[in-house]
Amino acid sequence: MTDMIVPSFDDETPTGRKLAIICSKGNLDMAYPGLILANAAVGEGIETHLFFTFWGFDIINKATMSHLKFSFVGNTAMHPPGHAGIGIHHMLGALPGATAAATKMMKKQIADLDVPDVPEFLDLLHDSGAHLWACRMSADMNQLTEDDLYDGVEAIISATDFIELTDGAQLLFI
Repeated sequence: MTDMIVPSFDDETPTGRKLAIICSKGNLDMAYPGLILANAAVGEGIETHLFFTFWGFDIINKATMSHLKFSFVGNTAMHPPGHAGIGIHHMLGALPGATAAATKMMKKQIADLDVPDVPEFLDLLHDSGAHLWACRMSADMNQLTEDDLYDGVEAIISATDFIELTDGAQLLFI
């Protein structure tokens, strides 16, 4: 049996590595990949920056962050949990109540794994030293200010500012 690798949180020596994650989608199933990857990176001592843009703004918008939805419309890979061989036609997601049911199912699965909900996950990342940035153009398009956003967002910045802040970083676009 292979020994488990456990990161040391006592050593605050920077790794010199940088990760930049662009979160562009605000569905429940698209919020978690960026948050989980950021958490893993911070746990490894990697300087981590998240940039929320377009619909990804829903993840940090105080009015929407607790109400993200999951819809399987357009997801041709949709299947019941644990039953990869049994597909669910994505058009069934257009039926009344399908999004609410799918969202409830996904939130239960996430909670059963002791994964925090989105606001709590943002708290965890912020408290762990991840940098959270909001896109200037998206803020302007949605007529939002810093007061409308999760308190841990450091600033509303331009795409150019984000590129400068994350110079040399590994980049993930979600």
